[in-house]
Amino acid sequence: MSPSTSRPTAVVIGASATGLFAAAALTEFADVVVLERDLLPDGPAPRRGIPQGRHAHLVWSGGVQALGDLLPGTVDEVVARGGRLAHIMGDMVSRAPNEVWFRRFLATHHRNLVCSRNLLDAVLRERVLADKRITLRQNTSALGLEGDATRITAVRVREGDDEDSTLPADLIVDASGRGSRTPQWLDALGLPRATERRVDAGVAYATRVFRAPRSTADVAFPLINVQANPAKAPGRGGIILPVEDGQWIVTLSGTRGGEPSGDPEAFIDFALGLGDPVIGELLKGAEPLGDVATTHSTANHRRYYEKIKQWPDGFVVLGDAIAGYNPVYGHGLTVAAQCALAVRAVLRTTDMTASGTAGRLQRAAARPVSAAWDLAVGQDALYPGATDVPLTRVERLLARYVDRAVETGATHPRAMGALLDVMSLERPPTRLFSPAMITPMLFGPRKPQLQGPPLSDAERKAATS
Repeated sequence: MSPSTSRPTAVVIGASATGLFAAAALTEFADVVVLERDLLPDGPAPRRGIPQGRHAHLVWSGGVQALGDLLPGTVDEVVARGGRLAHIMGDMVSRAPNEVWFRRFLATHHRNLVCSRNLLDAVLRERVLADKRITLRQNTSALGLEGDATRITAVRVREGDDEDSTLPADLIVDASGRGSRTPQWLDALGLPRATERRVDAGVAYATRVFRAPRSTADVAFPLINVQANPAKAPGRGGIILPVEDGQWIVTLSGTRGGEPSGDPEAFIDFALGLGDPVIGELLKGAEPLGDVATTHSTANHRRYYEKIKQWPDGFVVLGDAIAGYNPVYGHGLTVAAQCALAVRAVLRTTDMTASGTAGRLQRAAARPVSAAWDLAVGQDALYPGATDVPLTRVERLLARYVDRAVETGATHPRAMGALLDVMSLERPPTRLFSPAMITPMLFGPRKPQLQGPPLSDAERKAATS
């Protein structure tokens, strides 16, 4: 299937979630070609291009809203195929980085989409690539950009072992993720390098899939999340993510000097050694399925493309190719969907081929990236050796304020709603300074802080019997 010549053409590099979201947004304005260097699997299955796919993933409620706007019906389909819309905090047992346990308030509206990454990607591929305005070219690598410093006009590609060819386009979107080669491509065109920042807490991840204890099939078992405390390096944490097919995806993490290993025999012992042993205790009755998968490439890394003064027309960078985050915060998928919505919003008022449009797109995409970046770096920069740039006095004051906001939200439902608005990327960080947070912060908590994980007796019995 070839794109028609009656509309502009857009090329998206990468059939990742970011690339699929971008393709879906662009079909309103152009025929879209998606370039993917891998051969995509049929149905829910792992693939080489997403090595982190085995680890725990979720889509925050800000991303659920974006998905509903961008691809109506997608969330319902994921749920119909075994995924779950989990109430945060009602369906979650969570300890914050400052070691405060959140109460399981039900008053907030926030629902996170919970499933395996394989299932989510399969549903996205099926729905997006069914659009006749989209052409998928698999086993095809993007090699470089054609044009000059003012406008990008084409991308050089290679399909399999064929000779290189040139694919013209009115707009080229880099959605190739952390391995993006945009810095080198812009260098070759004589464009300045974007300012970059890297904050690396040295986090390593180890994930193993378990068959959930049979008794948990009768209850909507909560997510279990023990977050690492940056004030007590090395920081160690973990999460149990109940997903489709009666499985638990269990991901453990640790910073420098406290990393989990790939040794299956050490997995539960590591979980028992977290700040609270609840994850390890729950795993004692679960059957492991397969080996342990590990990942060490977890640094927060951002490129400030939106600050390049003379951004070339015809080119935009989205998602992880702008900024990759420590996966513990779970914001990558949400940001990817919000970036696509930002692109669509600009193109609804501006011609794709007009001078300056690409710069507007790049600045618009930076806004959801910035919100997630500030949340991640505000925590990770506190770990020893995470960054060569020390936190400013203002940043340290803000970090202390966020700790206070977490303590308040843990015991007050209205403050919890404000906190989740920000963590879910539904509202900007200024929401933490609204009366919903300030009033309970000043006048004290409504309930005392919990002294342990708020698992019900029925939940604990179901998981351990």
